[in-house]
Amino acid sequence: MRREVPLVLTAMVGLTMIVSHFIPPFNILNDLFEDWFFIIAAFAIYLGVLNLLRVNADKIYKKQADAPFGLVVILGFLVITIPGLFFSGGRSFSDPGTPFYYLYIHVYYPLSATMFALLAFFVASASYRAFRARNVEATMLLVAAFILMLGRVPIGDWMTAWLPEGYRLGEWADWIMDFPQTAGQKAIMIGIALGVVSSALRVILGLERAYMGGE
Repeated sequence: MRREVPLVLTAMVGLTMIVSHFIPPFNILNDLFEDWFFIIAAFAIYLGVLNLLRVNADKIYKKQADAPFGLVVILGFLVITIPGLFFSGGRSFSDPGTPFYYLYIHVYYPLSATMFALLAFFVASASYRAFRARNVEATMLLVAAFILMLGRVPIGDWMTAWLPEGYRLGEWADWIMDFPQTAGQKAIMIGIALGVVSSALRVILGLERAYMGGE
């Protein structure tokens, strides 16, 4: 029964959510299940927070090699959470002028900008490895990247200003983004959608039981 009941509930809720899109009377159950989802998600957030604190506190207690990082995680959590919960002055914690808003703007934003700045170096390194013209596909990727990088900056238009209109780098870059890039993106999205449908059917039919902690 410990396995059958979750399987039956999952199948019932999944089928109801699907059927409700085609049969209007089932919208009532759909709304009910959505309310349940938000309630469960709220509890899941609290469980996730408690697990985060427990894991990092355990690292500090056992004096593991990455214990300093665990201490930073806990202190960062407390520094953001306590002002948001207890020092908002009756306003929403995200309103301008609150301590949480000040920390978010003056601490989180700079840290986020720093992370993206570091990410640029990783992207440049990955691009160098990916754009080496080893085969036809890599050569096409290299040429497209070259056109896009030059076509998106003023120097690209300056270098090709002598060409007739419609053949300049900026216009080639727009064509790549509008047609090949869009076609590839749509194909990827279709593949993702098919994968989501396949995974959902496996869960509804009970073929996928990883969410229960089983095989």
